[in-house]
Amino acid sequence: MPVIADHAAARLANFVCGANKPKFHLSGVNWGRDCPEPEVADLRSVVEGDPSPDGKGALKLVRGIEIGHVFQLGRKYSEAMKLTVLDAAGKEVTPEMGCYGIGITRAAAAVIEQSHDANGIIWPDSVAPFRVIVCPINAEKSPAVKAAADKLYDDLQKAGVEVLLDDRGLRPGVMFADADLIGIPHRVVIGDKSLANQQFEYKRRRDKDPRLVAANVESVLEALAQ
Repeated sequence: MPVIADHAAARLANFVCGANKPKFHLSGVNWGRDCPEPEVADLRSVVEGDPSPDGKGALKLVRGIEIGHVFQLGRKYSEAMKLTVLDAAGKEVTPEMGCYGIGITRAAAAVIEQSHDANGIIWPDSVAPFRVIVCPINAEKSPAVKAAADKLYDDLQKAGVEVLLDDRGLRPGVMFADADLIGIPHRVVIGDKSLANQQFEYKRRRDKDPRLVAANVESVLEALAQ
């Protein structure tokens, strides 16, 4: 009977293999002495166009992201716990068990891999740690800007919106770069110039340019919903 081995298996020496008997293995096995020299082939890694296992087509390679696992547990734990359920006939049976787990850190990494640009993360609204960031300009020098920023922050919280207030007193460019880097989906900038016209500057993370909205929480909520 011809033997075909993968490149990695063909290099093995003194290896362990099955003994063709349940619960038995052979050790110290070598090619040529204990079994025929194998025909070497790339068996472990498929390539585009290889026949599919069901014989009904060819394989196509696509990228995937692993964010969780599903485990088939069989009856190992249900038997140990003496777990039974009633089947359709009302008879007690031991059920098959399974479990699954979603990795939170993996899910976050998968979102970032699929949603980002050169400036940083772009969180979708549904999973963003903060949905809105409020950026007051020169709030330490402008009581009006500080008051408007604090009020908008409070109003958004009352409306159930997860909001972050950047009160570090940094230059606008630094604030905006940080907001883009951590990926907050919506940004509201409050400055003396726009506030004098009763307006806030609003920008969605994916948009190229900001736009002006009325200086109240209702207008901001409306922008978020668009």
